[in-house]
Amino acid sequence: MLRKRSRVPAPSLERMNDLVVYGATGFVGELVARHLATHAPAGTRIALAGRSATRLAETGHRLGVDWPLIVADAGDPAAMDAMVEQARVIVTTVGPYAKYGRALAHACAAAGTDYVDLTGEVLFVRDSIDENHDLARRTGARIVHSCGFDSIPSDLGVHVLHRRVAADGEGDLTDTTLVVTSLRGGVSGGTIDSMRNQLDVMRKDKDKRRIALSPYSLSPDRAAEPDLGRQSDSDTIPAAEVIPGTKGRLAPFVMASYNTRIVRRSNALRDWAYGRRFRYREAMRVRSSALALATKAGLGALVVGMTLPPTRYVLDRVLPKPGTGPSERVQRTGHFTVVVFTTTSTGARYTARIKAKGDPGYAATAVMLGESGLALALDRDALPPSPGGVLTPATGIGDALVDRLRAAGVEITVRRR
Repeated sequence: MLRKRSRVPAPSLERMNDLVVYGATGFVGELVARHLATHAPAGTRIALAGRSATRLAETGHRLGVDWPLIVADAGDPAAMDAMVEQARVIVTTVGPYAKYGRALAHACAAAGTDYVDLTGEVLFVRDSIDENHDLARRTGARIVHSCGFDSIPSDLGVHVLHRRVAADGEGDLTDTTLVVTSLRGGVSGGTIDSMRNQLDVMRKDKDKRRIALSPYSLSPDRAAEPDLGRQSDSDTIPAAEVIPGTKGRLAPFVMASYNTRIVRRSNALRDWAYGRRFRYREAMRVRSSALALATKAGLGALVVGMTLPPTRYVLDRVLPKPGTGPSERVQRTGHFTVVVFTTTSTGARYTARIKAKGDPGYAATAVMLGESGLALALDRDALPPSPGGVLTPATGIGDALVDRLRAAGVEITVRRR
């Protein structure tokens, strides 16, 4: 049960820290802190936070920084309050967020403190919307979920397409598909743990399962969403439907069931500015139709295997553990490229490409999360107009984040086909 807070802080309240990295002693948390140590502008006030003062001090020593250290446990409401009330932005890597993130997101919403995380958990974000959106609008807090590989390439890819199409006067977006064309990196133990926890909830609670499976599960008003027919995240797709002249089939993308809901929330929060006939899906390009079908079968088998106790026991022993990550070599040699294809209501065709070096779930994600925090802390005048609330990368940070990511080496381009 969350402890509800009614006090609204004064907007002019001076904060001791621009950013607090919560979970700084974890694998991804330290990567984010390392990025900030080398890329944050001089004078940016950054603190490291976590459960252990000793481990925080060791992290600071490895990074070569003399930042303040904040000891705070996710289960200690007073410590959460003290941490968020001295920060302009909380950057948190502590998951699974459904287990460890709800109190922190709520504390930020109540204190008027901006918040970014890495979650890919539909049910956690749905709970955060229900618990925090109205409160954050009153305090002005921007609670921005999913600021890593899930779901910045998806959300900002559609955002920049929308901006270009609107500037060209080519109507609304209609059929839009993100295709992962290149991907190399390790498997995230944190992502596996989040998936495991969400599947447990869905297995036990039919109402939660129905919410998680709805294509508009994160929309502000699901009843107001257009009826666009069946929208599956697990089908293979004829490649020619997306890329004219291309043979074979596209495989399902493992994070499509989450990313698509974030993008649809962005559309709804903008009063369906992308279009009332905007249909969005995600897929992955593979070498053959047979491999596309095998990918679909494999993803289905993984979900079933993590649900059934005998196979769950085996998978728990072999899959990556939370808090672990790939070697420095894998992080360095990893990369991703995604291309978002759209057709507008006038028949024009556009593509957006987002490309970055570094393991997507770790090195590249650390850049995306770190720059999200910096944008909220330092680029206030460039942020999208908003009274606050539970937002998405596109609606909460928008072009300020696009500009920062480009400056950090992430390719984000749009062209008319």
